Amino acid sequence: MPRRRLTVLAAALGLSALALTACSGGSTAANPDAGADLGLVSGGTLTVATEGTYRPFSYHEGAGELTGFDVEIAKAVADKLGLQVKFQETQWDAIFAGLDAGRFDVIANQVSINPERQEKYTFSSPYTVSRGVIVTTESDSAISSFADLSGKTTAQSLTSNWYELATSSGAQVEAVEGWAQAVALLKQGRVDATVNDQLTYLDYEKTNSPTGLKIAATTEDSSESAFAFKKGQDKLADAVDGALDELRADGTLASISDKYFGADVTK
Repeated sequence: MPRRRLTVLAAALGLSALALTACSGGSTAANPDAGADLGLVSGGTLTVATEGTYRPFSYHEGAGELTGFDVEIAKAVADKLGLQVKFQETQWDAIFAGLDAGRFDVIANQVSINPERQEKYTFSSPYTVSRGVIVTTESDSAISSFADLSGKTTAQSLTSNWYELATSSGAQVEAVEGWAQAVALLKQGRVDATVNDQLTYLDYEKTNSPTGLKIAATTEDSSESAFAFKKGQDKLADAVDGALDELRADGTLASISDKYFGADVTK
């Protein structure tokens, strides 16, 4: 925040306080004793790093407040723990460095769990489970498995894992820049299918239905995303796991998921 005159700074701090209250769901000031044994960066507050530019997980609707699937789950977890929540919007390239430096307690940004990250960070239980899918037009009956891609044409970004899956399945690949272009080619009948993440398809279907598209096949393997903590933050991770268990049991996770994807992607 630029520092000009003291009066301007005071006003800006006042606005910042108001913005923080709104971001935290409109609750009152944090109780510094809440979560005292959890090793929080700021007493009574769960400080969460997220991109804020990653729709539908963490984004702004126009000039509105930060929202999204991960944002709502983080808010629900903080509420279960009796904590305020403060979001720090951080670019992906810097987000793990910020966690390492202790600038926030947790990352909520569809962080996928993999062996390399598990060596360096502590993870909560997953709150997103997704698989790879083949997407075709609703009228297509020729593709119902990955083996059926042999000799077919798919639209793929050449730098994605889905490109490798499509080619290993025998598909001829039409190079595209991303999902939007792949869908356009598919609807135009210029390709037979596209391989992508299930969440990408569900978000598109939820936003644009009816699309005339369908999931023709799904991978057996799944990817899981979770909250990421500094290594050793076991008490906080355990507390978050307990909150996630409660939110799963009372239907909150399923409700948030249905809002953004029209399906339960939390299990």
